[in-house]
Amino acid sequence: MGNCLSISISVDQAGCRCWNCVAGQARYIWKLEQNLQALEAEAKRLTEQRDDVNRRVLLAKEQLMEPLNKVEGWLERVEKEIKEVEQIIEDAPAQINNLCLGGYFSKSCCSSYKFGKKVVLKTRDVANLRTEGDFLDVAERCPAASVVVRPSEPTVGLESTFDKVWACLTDEGSNMIGFYGMGGVGKTTLLNHINNELGRRRNNFDIVIWATVSKNHTIEKVQDEIGRKIGYSEQKPCHEKAIDIFARLSTMKFVLLLDDIWERVDLGKVRIPIPRQGHGSKLIFTTRSLDVCGQMEAHKKFMVDCLAPEKAWELFQVKVGEETLDSHPQIRGLAKEVAEECKGLPLVLIIIGRTMSSKETPEQWEYAKRILMRSVAYQVLPGMRNEVYPLLKFSYDSLPDDKLKSCFLYCALFPEDFLISKWELIDYWIAVGFLDENDSICDRNEGHDIICTLLGLCLLEKVDDEEVKMHDVIRDMALWIASEIEGEKYIVETSAQLTKAPEIENWGMIKRLSLMNNGIRSLRGAPDCPGLETLFRESNYLQSMRIGEDFFQNMVSLNSFELVTQSEINRIASGNFKFSFFAVSQYQ
Repeated sequence: MGNCLSISISVDQAGCRCWNCVAGQARYIWKLEQNLQALEAEAKRLTEQRDDVNRRVLLAKEQLMEPLNKVEGWLERVEKEIKEVEQIIEDAPAQINNLCLGGYFSKSCCSSYKFGKKVVLKTRDVANLRTEGDFLDVAERCPAASVVVRPSEPTVGLESTFDKVWACLTDEGSNMIGFYGMGGVGKTTLLNHINNELGRRRNNFDIVIWATVSKNHTIEKVQDEIGRKIGYSEQKPCHEKAIDIFARLSTMKFVLLLDDIWERVDLGKVRIPIPRQGHGSKLIFTTRSLDVCGQMEAHKKFMVDCLAPEKAWELFQVKVGEETLDSHPQIRGLAKEVAEECKGLPLVLIIIGRTMSSKETPEQWEYAKRILMRSVAYQVLPGMRNEVYPLLKFSYDSLPDDKLKSCFLYCALFPEDFLISKWELIDYWIAVGFLDENDSICDRNEGHDIICTLLGLCLLEKVDDEEVKMHDVIRDMALWIASEIEGEKYIVETSAQLTKAPEIENWGMIKRLSLMNNGIRSLRGAPDCPGLETLFRESNYLQSMRIGEDFFQNMVSLNSFELVTQSEINRIASGNFKFSFFAVSQYQ
């Protein structure tokens, strides 16, 4: 009897278990619609959570932060999961149609069972993903190199070259990288972009240093550019600066960006550790000459060429603006023809594009096209100047009056890459009579407005709120114009490594003379130059320069000059000068 009871209990338990198993499996069928609703609700909550995380990631990126790997991985899994849920929802109507007897049975039990089980398991997966996505932080600060962000124009058409140069940053065999091309083609823009991306992207460099070299550079000038970044006193002698630079950079993985090289920079004299394979440091430079790339022993050389027509048109459209292009049915077609006359040179496309951004009649665009086509025929200067200067001159010709043109040409008296004080520049303009000195507040405001106009046309470049500078190609063009208009009246010998005053045959013709950034130690004689209004000599050993007693005697029109010693001030004050306003840069 006891054995029968034991068998009875065992059979009952087995039957119960079988029933529970069958009922549990059957729930995949009879609860299909309910489970689908639960899956849709869970997927909706996951989608909302994904959108919230994406929004946090976007905000973090705007603050130059890097998304965490686990967050990016979660977002990828969510996208995959959402697609699978969408497929299940899409297949659901066919499975629901198979249900019968109030949804408790199916015409295709095997198919409905598999589908119902997939719905339940997918709901569980979605719920687990929601739990995983409860992030406290979604991003972290990039361990980027120390970088000073530089203003930059759009890199339209330069993307391919940028990618090639950027790849060199992770290539141990490419430590010296040079890219070359004609002036205004976008080399500095490309270097600016590399500089800024080094500040944004994760990398293994300790410091990024920018230095503008320019023509007729000196070792000390390059040292000072580097020194401002790594931190040392500019008052030290050259050999001590060299020791500081080498000691500091030898312990760091650095990226040195040298802009506008005209000849080989002797890294040994500057005491820059030469980037070699295995060290990890990089030197990237720009130049107009392939030969300089060779002299610098560049491991990689990239030519920055003019833009292809479609890219040139893309950049030109950005600068002109859609509003102007759509202001008349004929303008877009005419604008394409004007863009073609720019020969793919980015600097010209930018300048002329901005010049034309306010021109909304076909006649203005026809005139622009005609002027540009006529300018190409100028056969005045060799090589690059045959194509570039006449095009750049169009922006000068578009200035509304002679006053703005004179103010613009005056800026060319300063050396390449010279940081020009806005307020000193306005003083000079007043002194030479471009602006009316009778109303000091009004004329200074007018001077500021002129600077803003020149900045807006890219004929000047903004450095900061106090200073501007002139792009070297624009400056060359301005000097060419000045020589055409003024002839011998403009003499500019800046950064020419002069140690004595230049020999000038006809002093009487000179109106403006600039000898800045040279090594001239004395000015002798009494040159007969009654028309000389401006004399610039800054950085010519001003404190020790010897000026002859009679040097100013015949400069009766002089009104712009740097005064250094009290005797110079006395000689100027007692001279027979015909002016009511005198602009000076006085050095103590």
